[in-house]
Parts: sequence; structure tokens; C-alpha cells
Amino acid sequence: MKIHKILDRFLLFAVVLSICIFVLYPIFSVFRMSLFDNGEFTLKYYHDILSKKNLILIRNSMWVTVLSSSLTTFFSFIIALYVFVSRPRVRYFMRSALMLTMISPPFVSALALIMLFGRRGLITYGILGLSVNPYGWQGIVILQTISGISFAALMLSGTLQNIDIRQIMASRDLGASPLQTLRNIVIPAAWPGILSVFFILFTMNLADFGTPIIIGGRYKVLATEAYLQMLSSSSLGKPAAISMLMIPPAIAAFYFYRKNISKAGNSSDGSKLSSSEDYAYELPGYIKNVLLAVVVVFFAIMILKYSNIFLSTVSNTATGKLRFTSKYIMDLPKGKIESFWRSIIYSATAGAIASFVGVLLSYYTHRRGLKGMKIVEFAASLPYIIPGTFFGLGYVAAFSSQPLLLRGTAWIIIFNFAFRQISVSNKSANAEFDTIDRKIELAARDLGASNLQVLFGIIIPMLRSTFLTCFITTFTASMTAVGAVVFLISPGTNVASVEMFQSIENGLYGVGSVQAVMIIAVTVTVNLIAMFLLDGKRGREKKIKET
Repeated sequence: MKIHKILDRFLLFAVVLSICIFVLYPIFSVFRMSLFDNGEFTLKYYHDILSKKNLILIRNSMWVTVLSSSLTTFFSFIIALYVFVSRPRVRYFMRSALMLTMISPPFVSALALIMLFGRRGLITYGILGLSVNPYGWQGIVILQTISGISFAALMLSGTLQNIDIRQIMASRDLGASPLQTLRNIVIPAAWPGILSVFFILFTMNLADFGTPIIIGGRYKVLATEAYLQMLSSSSLGKPAAISMLMIPPAIAAFYFYRKNISKAGNSSDGSKLSSSEDYAYELPGYIKNVLLAVVVVFFAIMILKYSNIFLSTVSNTATGKLRFTSKYIMDLPKGKIESFWRSIIYSATAGAIASFVGVLLSYYTHRRGLKGMKIVEFAASLPYIIPGTFFGLGYVAAFSSQPLLLRGTAWIIIFNFAFRQISVSNKSANAEFDTIDRKIELAARDLGASNLQVLFGIIIPMLRSTFLTCFITTFTASMTAVGAVVFLISPGTNVASVEMFQSIENGLYGVGSVQAVMIIAVTVTVNLIAMFLLDGKRGREKKIKET
């Protein structure tokens, strides 16, 4: 049993140390870099940010970020509300469809906008005979709005599902109309979630440098300045200071998220009627038709976007007319194909690491209740809160010199992928632990099993579905990641998502479309397999319970 205790402590030490090295140390490195120049304390980087040129960038950033985040939140709430008032089968279909629309590489929307509505766009020039300029702040707002709707709608759908339906039933029983109930019960109950979604979108859009670079034209924002400074300057102090400005809205987003989760948890005593799955909340027909119209338009845009990407791999629309060709597929460089396979290996490895470490972190924090582990758990959630560019810059600052020299290797990318998603694995495991009866573990310990034997013999086998879910989430996020990893690649370690970004940035839209389709095909296939396996497991568990 001594060896089991030693291994148990070793696992605990490894989890804590990994969070300190791959989460806290990079974050601290960015903060330190923004305040020191050649070893001397300075505030010059923050003073530079307040120059006239950068104040214009800040104004531009705030304008497009607030506008796009507000529009996304508004349309997402409409879609989530439609899901909320629909029948269970429609809810399931809508959620599945929203999840599938999230499985796409970044900048696909930008590519579709240019090829459909650009100066030689298939629709604007080929069909309507117009030469439209899609570049500028309007293009940034449109793309950021469209890109965030699926994610935000799923979050708000979960918020609405957590509303205690007895409050709605009581409102209706007291004579309130559906619209009065919506105004006085539903919206106030969902408000913390709405604020949470807005601030999360605000953080994501503020840190988005790719969309403004591709579609912004001469309209520059703060994130693009940080990106260009990273590429062109030997000093990382200024981009570090710019990245630090993105932290306050990220903290605000996390605060409202936690507040929403806490409120949802306290609003229900766990009884059956507290679930919106058991009650049909009806809105007037004309209101529901308006909601449906927004849903139809959104999914029509999604179909148009993905259809255009698939079509663009085998066609040329540069003249405004559709001409089929296999040139883009045949001309895809061998190096880009190698990057694609490399992405799959990196993403799969990161998925395994994130799943295992996340489950262990949940086990030691919530199952064992070890002192101080909640602080470690909070630290592990930071990469998911802060912008990806910040986390990527942190890895550059932390792992570019001895004794932790990882830059230029595959491991700096893999660890960045994995620890960016640790919080997702941790939260999924926390939810699953609440469903596992502690009596099973107590019985095993009464029979002489050690903590390590309980962990690997009982708990981990019971968390197979959680491992699979966490693996798929990390794999998908890693296959489509750009914001952090773009600063970490080197010759021989480039990945498909960054290759695609570079192709679009250089105007190689056909090659970019081929790369996008390859990424989409892999991520969708892996997700469909996972959904099939999870549904099969749930079906078997249901049959066991019935018998």
C-alpha cells in the first residue's frame, strides 16, 4: 500500500505542478514583460498605448467589438428563446444543428463573404452585376456577429433551460399573459446569462485579430496592432501591454458566468418541475413566427456559407462566373498536407492530456476535497477566461529560453492546446461526479482498496463518457485554433488552421477553401462518431435501468 500512496501523491504533485508551469507561469510572464524593459521597471509600453495613434485603434476596437457583441447577443437570445418554447424533438435538433455549425475553422465566414459578396463575388457581381466593397468595419461587424451566434445561442439555451418552470407556471396561473411572463419572469431570470454571454463575446471579439486583417481593409484595431507588433518587433513589451488591456473584460465575463451558474443552481431544489423539459411554455403565434424567421435566416446563412466553401474547392469565381476546376486540390502544396496530419496528431495528443489532467483535477478537488485544490482549480480556469492571443503570447514569453525551452518544438503547441481546454474537462468531470454514488467508493475502501485503486478501478471506468466528451471538445477546439498557436509555430511544426489563415491572408482563397473543407471533414466526422458512441451508451444505460 505504500507504493500506492507514493503514486497517489506523485499524481497530485504532477497535476498541481502542470497547472503552475503551463498556466500560471505564462500568465505571469506576460504581466512581467509588460512592466520590464531589459530588466528595468517601466510603464512606457502602457504610455505608448495611450498615444494618439493607439487611441484611434482603441476607439475602433471598442466600436466594432461592442456593436458585434450586442448584435450577436440579441440574435442568439432570439434563437435560444425559440429553442426554449419548442417541443423536445425540435430542441434536440436545434442544439445538434447549432453544435455542428460551431465545428468550422476560423475565417470561413470571411472567406465566404469575399467569394459571395466581394467585388467579383458570385452573388454581387455574377448574379446582380454589382461591384461591392466588403472591406471595412461593416465587414468586421457582420463576420464577428455571424461567427459568434452558434456558441452564444447554445449558452443562452442552457441558461433558459435552468429557469425554474414553476415560476412561469405561477405567473400564468395568476393571470399574466405569455408576453408579461416573458418580460417579468423569463428575461430577468436569464439576464445574468445574457450579460455573461455579452462579456464573453466582447472578450473574444476584442482579441480577434484575424477577421480585421482579412476583411477590415484600412480599418485597424488594437488586436491587429498587437499581432503585427509580435511579428515585426524584437521586443514583446508592447504586445504584452496591449494583451493586458484585454483582461478586465475577460474577468467581467467570468464573474457574470459564475453569477449565472450560481443563480441557476439556487433557483431549483432539484424537483422534476424545475426542468423546462417537462413543461411547454407557449408564446403568441406571431411572436413565435418572428423567432422562427430569425432561425430560418440564420441557418440559411450557415448553409450558404458552408455550401460556398465546399463549392469553392472545385470552382473558380474570380471573374464573377462559376467555372469548375480541380486546380486548387491538385495545387495544394505537400507541406500543407503534412500540416494537416500534424494538426490531427497534435489535437489528439492535447485531447488526451486535457481529459486526463482535467478529471484528476476534479477528483482531487471535489471528490477528495484536498485543502488548497480549489485555488488550483481556479488557476486552471484562467486560460479559458483570457483571450487566446494572451495565452499564446504567454507561452512565447515563458518557454523561449532555458530552463524551460519549448519554443520550436511540437510540445509547446500541444501543451497550449491542452491547457487552454483544461477548464472544460474539469467542469465536465465535476458534473459527472455529482451523479456517482459515493457508497461504491466507500465499499471499495472498506474492502481494502487504496485511493489509487479506487481511482483507476472504479472512478475512471465510470467516467468513460466524460473522457470521450472532453477529448472531442479539446480535439475540435485544437483543430480550429489560431489565436494562440499562431505565435508558437515554427518550421516543421505548422498546423492546418494557421496554414489556412495564411492562405486567406495572402489571397489564395481556393487553397484556403480546400484546407477548410479538410479541417471540417475531420472535425465533423470525429464529432459524429462521438455523438453515436455517447447516444449508444445512454441507450444501454436506459435499458439497464428499465430492466
